[in-house]
Amino acid sequence: MDENNLRHLLDRVAGGKLTVADALRELRWLPYADLGFAKVDHHRALRTGIGEMIYCASKTPAQTREIARALIEGSSGPILATKATEAHAKAIEQVAPGMTWHEIAGLVVVRPAPRSSQPARILVITAGTSDIPVAEEAAVTVEALGHDAERLYDVGAAGIHRLTGARDLFRTASITVVCAGMDGILPTIVAGMVGGPVVAVPTSVGYGAGAGGITPLLTMLNACAPGVAVVNIDNGFGAAILACLIVRPRHIEAD
Repeated sequence: MDENNLRHLLDRVAGGKLTVADALRELRWLPYADLGFAKVDHHRALRTGIGEMIYCASKTPAQTREIARALIEGSSGPILATKATEAHAKAIEQVAPGMTWHEIAGLVVVRPAPRSSQPARILVITAGTSDIPVAEEAAVTVEALGHDAERLYDVGAAGIHRLTGARDLFRTASITVVCAGMDGILPTIVAGMVGGPVVAVPTSVGYGAGAGGITPLLTMLNACAPGVAVVNIDNGFGAAILACLIVRPRHIEAD
C-alpha cells in the first residue's frame, strides 16, 4: 500500500464505488503482510516515500519470489531485489514477467519509477574496474527511482589525471557517489573538487591488508575533506537511497 493506492482507495469510497466494509478488507493488509518467514512492510512507502525492497542474500529463491509477490500486490511503486543471483531473478520473474535482471549489479528491478519531473543528476564514480558491480548497484537503483545516473569508472588515485580530466562532469552533478576499495582515498579527493555532497562506498576489493573492505571504510571515515558521508562495505544500494533522499524535495505537512 503506497500513497497512490491509498488515495485511489479513499476516492472510491468517497465516490460511492466501494463500501466501507470492502475498503476495510483491503486495509487489513496494513501495516504488513505476514508470510510466516517474512513480514512484508506495506506501510513503508507511506512513511518514507520509498517502499520496502528485497535483500536476496541468504534468502532462497522461493522466499524471494513470495516476498516479491506480496510487494507487487500491495503497492504500485518500484520494487528492487538486491544482491540477487540468477536463481533469485528467475524466481522473481515467475511473479513479475516484465522485470529486468541487471547481472553485473546483482539487481532485479520490477516496475521502475517513471523519470522524475525534476530528475537529479547523480554521478557514480569508481576507483577501479573491480568496483563496478557495487557502482552499478548504485547507478541502477538511482535510475529505478526516477533520477539520472552518470557513470565515471576507473579513475582512481593511482592515475589521478584520469579523474581531473573529467572534472566538467562534476559541475552539473547534484550529488556524487564514489565507490573505492584498496586504500579508499578517492572520496576524499573527489570531495575536495566538487561543490555538493559525496556518498562514499567502501568496497571489499583489495589485497589481504584491505581486510575485506575495512581499510577503505576506515580511510573514508577519516576523510579530511568535509561533506563526505560513508555507507557500509559494498552497499551501493544504500548509497543510492541516501543520494535520492538528499536530492528529494521535502514536503512538510501541517498538523
